Formats: sequence, structure tokens, C-alpha cells
Amino acid sequence: MSPVASVHSLWTVAAGAPGKIPAPHIEYAELSPTLIVLGAAVIGILIEALVPRRHRYYSQLLLSLVALAAAFAAVIGLAAGGFGSSKAHIAAMGAVAVDGPALFLQGTILLVSLIAVFTFAERRLEPAAHGEGASSARTKGRAWGRVDSFAAQPAAVPGSAAEQAAVKAGFTTTEVFPILLFAVGGMLIFPAASDLLTLFIALEVFSLPLYLLCALARRQRLLSQEAAVKYFLLGAFSSAFLLFGVALLYGYAGTVTYAGIAEVVSDGAKQIDPALAGTMGNDALLLIGAALVLMGLLFKVGAVPFHMWTPDVYQGAPTPVTGFMAAATKVAAFGALLRLLYVVLPGLRWDWRPVMWGVAILTMLGGAIVAITQTDIKRLLAYSSIAHAGFLLAGVVATSEDGVSSVLFYLGAYSFVTLGAFAVVTLVRDAGGEATALSKWAGLGRRSPLVAAVFAVFLLAFAGIPLTSGFAGKFAVFKAAAQSGAGWLVVVGVLSSAIAAFFYIRVIVLMFFNEPKADGPTVAVPSPLTTTAIAIGVTATLVLGLAPQYFLDLAGQASVFVR
Repeated sequence: MSPVASVHSLWTVAAGAPGKIPAPHIEYAELSPTLIVLGAAVIGILIEALVPRRHRYYSQLLLSLVALAAAFAAVIGLAAGGFGSSKAHIAAMGAVAVDGPALFLQGTILLVSLIAVFTFAERRLEPAAHGEGASSARTKGRAWGRVDSFAAQPAAVPGSAAEQAAVKAGFTTTEVFPILLFAVGGMLIFPAASDLLTLFIALEVFSLPLYLLCALARRQRLLSQEAAVKYFLLGAFSSAFLLFGVALLYGYAGTVTYAGIAEVVSDGAKQIDPALAGTMGNDALLLIGAALVLMGLLFKVGAVPFHMWTPDVYQGAPTPVTGFMAAATKVAAFGALLRLLYVVLPGLRWDWRPVMWGVAILTMLGGAIVAITQTDIKRLLAYSSIAHAGFLLAGVVATSEDGVSSVLFYLGAYSFVTLGAFAVVTLVRDAGGEATALSKWAGLGRRSPLVAAVFAVFLLAFAGIPLTSGFAGKFAVFKAAAQSGAGWLVVVGVLSSAIAAFFYIRVIVLMFFNEPKADGPTVAVPSPLTTTAIAIGVTATLVLGLAPQYFLDLAGQASVFVR
């Protein structure tokens, strides 16, 4: 028998019937948002390889904006039933859920990413070193006079002759745009994954690009690379824990699909896999596996005690990347966490709920208390992000549709505030780049009243002051938690909010009631790109605070998971 015939016979036996192996049924319309983004990322790689350097920036910027806008339009079409199935269902052979929470979170991620592209594309804040880039621009007629936040040549050793030559030539790192799109593609799948292998693959797809982006800062490159290495190593450990948990849950249930695991948890399994008969239904595998998977997700959320990477990475990464991570990663991670707890493990509610109580309390108090001691604005916002993860966990433990809708609303509101706040941080600069030391922000309200006022709005939203989106979000999650019997958790949340308000108000007082220093930082004049990002952040913060009901209702309509 020929080798070809042998292979054919083996495939025929594996298929269990004579004939061809059935092709998988893929609902491309339902997966269109992710396919658009990943397709654009591949095109972006081709642009880097084939398009002349002087044309790459505008090509990549246009491609990224069009792709994200088209993907968002596709999400709206799916939510409205404009194409594909209008009913919630599991697509791609049981791998991806298309339901209210998935579409709401995907829409939020795409809007956040669209705004993040504006901050990635900013090129007016960082002047070229020693005027070399400007001189080159005048002599060669190219737009190298001012550069972006990213290293001119990331592969060059910091301080080397290769890096100096790249800076002098006015190079810019336009490959950050396709890297961003790959990360967004993974984030779109992560909260919609309906089996554990898809969850893990999506985690790696969006994590690896983020590790790269964290190492690309133009200034303080060693700090940036150190942050990227820390993030990579700790992220690798968390991924290993999650994957080990997936293996244990497979041994417990004989399947990696969410519905299959939930069926075994509820003692409703109709058949036993002979190969796994000795382990299926073993509660030790279930509890340990679920704990390990939760550890991996809580790492991405930034919850205590899995939060230690957050301040270092937020401080070292380029600020546009920090803003994108702080907003989009939290949305994707909380979406995956909600789906795991509400779809896979509702039968273990009495086991995981007390644990999540403890994690939420530690996260709220730990983030708020440690933030008081911070002297760097980016580290302060990092610990603020940790505290907000705790507030979100209060909505998660509510175990109700109101809890889901409150978390969805909070994620949307928090994302715009975070992006706007980090966009403002990029404007305050001194000779060394961004002036992130809090002492340098003294008197900023007198030096630049508008920028300080905008930042104050974001800080008040973080603090949960009424008439801002932060108040509406905290009220929603605390109300859902209280109605579910978690009253003491709400008390801790309110106390943590009061502690957090202290350091937010301290920054406002520092900006408006302290005298500016003679050698203090300047406030750069941004291009329309960063201006648009900040304006959208302020508008969303005020609209979601003044008139939140429509968006709360929208989140409520999107709060039911398909099973």
C-alpha cells in the first residue's frame, strides 16, 4: 500500500466512517469583529515589510482606525441582529459565545482601543534629540521634526551607537499599530471564549503583544525593558497556573467546554468518558483546577495578592501603552472571570464566593492604602487600578443579573476615565520626558488651568464623587452586592472609597493650591489626536455620571450569559 493510501485509510478510521472528514462549521459573520481586527493586524505587518518608511505612519494609523471602527460596526450589527443569528448562541463549534455580555464587552474594548490609537499616534509631545530630527526634516522634507513615545529602534541596545543613529535619522516605531491590533484581537476572544483551550489561546494572543509594547519606551528605556521582563515572567507563571488548572478540569469533567464542565459539576453528566472514568467527578480535581484557573484570571485583573506586577509595569511602560492596558485588559479579564464563575462554576458558588469575598476586601483595602504612600503619578494610578479591581469584584460576588450588569457598566465607565487620565499624564513634561513625580505637579493648576481641571475631573471620577461616572459605577456594584447579602463587603468598599478619596483630593490640592516651582514642568500642546482622546474621556465621564440610566439599562439587557 502506498504512503498516501495508508494516510487516507488512517484518516478514514479516525473519522469513524468511510468518506471525508466533515469540515468544521464556522459562523464567520458572528466572528467578524475579531476577524476584521486580526486581518488588519496581518495587513499591518505587510505594510511594515513592503511600504517605504516615510509612508508607514499614516498607512498604519488609517488602517488601525478603519479596522477598529469597522469591527465596532460589526458588533453593533450583531447586537441589533443585522446579520448572523439574532439569538445568543455558541459559535465556532462550541468555542466562542455570541451573547449580550460578550458583545457589550467587545464593543467596549473596541471603543477603548480606538481611543488608544489616538494616543499611540501622538507625535508632537516628544521633540527630537538635540534638534537632529528637526534638522533632518528640514533638509529631507520629511515629518521627522517631532517623534512619538516609542523607541526609535527597539532592537538597539539602549545608549548604543545604533540607537543614536536611529534617533538622528528620525525613525519611528510604526509596528506598534499591528502589535496593538493583535492584542485587541485576543482581547475580543477572551471574554467570549466558551471552552478552556480557547480561553488560554486568547490569553496568550493578547498577552504576548503587551509584553512587547511595554518594552518600547523612548525615554527611560532600561526601566521600560525591566517592566516588560517582570510582566513577561510573572505573566508566564500565571499562564502556567491557568493551563495546569485547565488540565485538572479536563480530568474532572472529560471536556474543556464550559457547558460540559458545568453539567458535570451539577451531577448531570449523561455519559462517562471511558478513558477518564477514574477521575471524572473527582471533587479534588475540580476545586484545585478551578482555583488555578481563577489565579490566572485574577493576575490579569490585578487583584491582591496577584497584583505585584501592576505598579512596576504601569510605571515603566510607555504611557499610551499603560493607559491601553489599564483599560482594555481589565475589561477583557473581568469578562472572562464573569463567564467562568457564572457559566462554568455556578454549582460551586458556596465554595468560590467566600474566597472572592476575601480577595475583594484585600484588593480594595490594599490598593487604597498603599496608594497613599506613592510619590509617582503613574504608580498612584496603578494602585488606584488595583482598588477599582476590588470594587468590581464586589459586583462579581453578587451572583445575579444585576451584578453582571453593574460590572459591565463599571468597566465601560472606568475605561474612559483611565484612558483620559493617562492621556493627560503624557502632556506634563520636563527635560527628562514625562514629569511623573508628584512633586513636579505642584501649581499645575496655575500654570495650565485647563489641563489641571480636566485631570481633576478624572480624579473625582476615580474617587466616586457624584455627577461623575465613577459614582454611578460604584453605586451600581455596591447596590448589587448589598441586594445579594454582601452588606459587609459594601461597608468595606465604602471605607476603601473614603481612603482612596484622600489621595485623589491630595493631588487636586497639590495642583491648585500650591505655588508652581520655577523649574517646574511644562504642559505640551497636543495634536488633535490626544486632544480628541481626552475630550472623549471627559465627555463620557460626565455623560455617564449625569445621565447613566440609558447605559445602565443597556448593560442590564446585555447581562444574560448563553449556556
